[in-house]
Amino acid sequence: MKSPASGQRRRSPVPARAKATEPSQGRIHPVIIFPFRPTGDAADLHELYRLVARLDADREQFARPITVLDRKTHYAQAGNPAYLKFREQVVSRHSDLLDIWGVDTCQLWYSGLGQAFERGGPEDVYWLIPGDFNYGSAAGQRVLGRLHDLPEICAELKQDLCIGEIATDHSDSKQLIDTYGTFALLYNWFPAEATQIRDLTERPRSEFLAVRHDFLREVLCRRWYAYEQTVVMLLQAVAGKRRISRFYVGEISDLPAGRESFASALQQVERTERVLKSCWRELHQAEADWAPKYRLLEAQSEQVRRTAQTILQNLLA
Repeated sequence: MKSPASGQRRRSPVPARAKATEPSQGRIHPVIIFPFRPTGDAADLHELYRLVARLDADREQFARPITVLDRKTHYAQAGNPAYLKFREQVVSRHSDLLDIWGVDTCQLWYSGLGQAFERGGPEDVYWLIPGDFNYGSAAGQRVLGRLHDLPEICAELKQDLCIGEIATDHSDSKQLIDTYGTFALLYNWFPAEATQIRDLTERPRSEFLAVRHDFLREVLCRRWYAYEQTVVMLLQAVAGKRRISRFYVGEISDLPAGRESFASALQQVERTERVLKSCWRELHQAEADWAPKYRLLEAQSEQVRRTAQTILQNLLA
């Protein structure tokens, strides 16, 4: 793995955090996304909810946490006594449980962030915490110990959006998908914005993020996508000249096998392309000559996707 001082942070670094001279008027709202398929290692969730319990106990800085849980997950685990006990005695004790039927993870984000927003105020920050990472490992516990820095960057430095970056090397499957899929497609559909996003973060699909109240209001009230919503938020933030920072999360993974399968990688590239096509049409469809431009970009996009498919198949299959 690369160290924070190496390639992982070779782009614009997170600004040095200033010490607040006055207490912040706003609070941080933690929104935890319960894993769709909980792993067999209960230590991951137990470590995560130790953090959630500490957040819940600090009501001066943090609002009551919200846990979003897909009903499909609940019914899949309904016969598991350990799950039912954990849900009742830990999750519900330290957070407000929001049960929803969700199409995809980003829809769970929408519901959780939306409920937190309705409880919040103009100075507040909303902190998304994915639940499906290996928090029970030594590296995961170190990440949990400093993860609160992510929303505090937004709060103290008045950033509109802060993206958390996990550590990867050049052969990591997430790195490969973003290099040959996400960024290649971004450069096709939104070249100017893609250049700025690449300077801001190397993880445009990160599940670790924090967002300020005013910008969250903007993105909640626009079209929300069931997948790749972080990419959409970055496009909106760049277009709106919002203040964006990044935070180095550390060496942590949500891949039990250590890397994505080729099928999973291909699905991620395909859905990123669908989202970017939709975003481009939404932005340009009022223009008289949008259709010919779209057909040209679509043909180029197909070439990009096919090239990514070939490369990822060779590297991941």
